[in-house]
Amino acid sequence: MSDTSPTDPTDPTDPMAEAFAAQRDRLRSVAHRMLGSHADAEDVVQEAWLRLSGQDAATIHNLAGWLTTVVGRISLDVLRSRKARPEASYDDGLSEFVVTLDDGPAPEDDAVLADSVGVALLVVLDSLGPSERLAFVLHDLFAVPFDEIGQILGKSTAAAKMLASRARRKVQAVERPTGAGREQREVVQAFLAAARGGDFEGLLRVLDPEVKLTVDTPSGKVVTLGATKIAAGAQLSAQAATQGRAVLVNGLPGVVSWREDGTPLSVLAFTVVDALITGITVVIDPAKLALMDLPDPA
Repeated sequence: MSDTSPTDPTDPTDPMAEAFAAQRDRLRSVAHRMLGSHADAEDVVQEAWLRLSGQDAATIHNLAGWLTTVVGRISLDVLRSRKARPEASYDDGLSEFVVTLDDGPAPEDDAVLADSVGVALLVVLDSLGPSERLAFVLHDLFAVPFDEIGQILGKSTAAAKMLASRARRKVQAVERPTGAGREQREVVQAFLAAARGGDFEGLLRVLDPEVKLTVDTPSGKVVTLGATKIAAGAQLSAQAATQGRAVLVNGLPGVVSWREDGTPLSVLAFTVVDALITGITVVIDPAKLALMDLPDPA
């Protein structure tokens, strides 16, 4: 290795590498919460190491804070790039889908449902804007002060607080799964009933005006934005409602449907916030469906 090459971050003889290794798990957790992808999180952490290895250690007075800021800024760039390219593929998001039958959880199932919140939260976070997501994740999940968050975003401390507060309202349904579960199911059932009956007004009543529909097809992702467009094209949901079974997808209400030969046809996952559907993910790509651990048809 040349003198200009970055040090191996696993080298126990290098003090900087040792200090970085002590922070690595936390940084990976921050990046994964921000991005929802293990591979992307690893890339971000590796980029943070490269930046650290090119830095004069004497100029860093708070390594943990410095690394958090770097990881936050890199993650923010990735999120903004995704928003600019909504059709972009997320490499391992679907592989993290946990699908279980939803038979209306009894009280003893509350702990199981609560365990799914960590993954379910990622689904809701994906509906947030990049700045909202960063402010919420760093402050509410990792206790980063708002003044530091403001510096990462290039905004004031007050603006960072406002972004986090707005994001917090959107994830409250996931933060309280045992209380919100029944309400979420009722909203989804209302949507499916309206789709079955061709009730356009009924669909609009349960869709957030800025709802996002993402359909994962064999040829890639197709994204539709807005309640009117999604309500007008709800035939797929109607088909699933007729042929499918209620499930939980990462702890959130969903539907799995099968073909007559028993092969999976589709998985639908709904994000419900404040009694409105804010996001619908539909997977119809057979290759992606084959990777999921799905329940058997009824």
